Amino acid sequence: MSKPSLTLPRIVLHDLWQHKWILLLALLVLSNAVAVVYTSHVSRKLTTEWDQLLQERDRLDIEWRNLLLEEQSQTEHSRITRIASKDLNMSRPLPSEEIVVKVP
Repeated sequence: MSKPSLTLPRIVLHDLWQHKWILLLALLVLSNAVAVVYTSHVSRKLTTEWDQLLQERDRLDIEWRNLLLEEQSQTEHSRITRIASKDLNMSRPLPSEEIVVKVP
């Protein structure tokens, strides 16, 4: 036994150096796995945000329809006439009291 004894770390490093392509492929597989996990995380996060935005859109759409109904009820002619006569003591003028103004 004239060969010097090699320590385990030197043997491992020597073996890794001889098979560097396998080490490179292992690192590529590991980085690909991390990229897949990250992409899945981002995708789930964006899907959750999309669902929340759709719910907000639906809520705003319902509110818009309610506001349109309220606007229609507030501008109803009979309601305006009732408020004018009851709350403001207004009345429709007689034809003899009407004054027509012509703008040149």
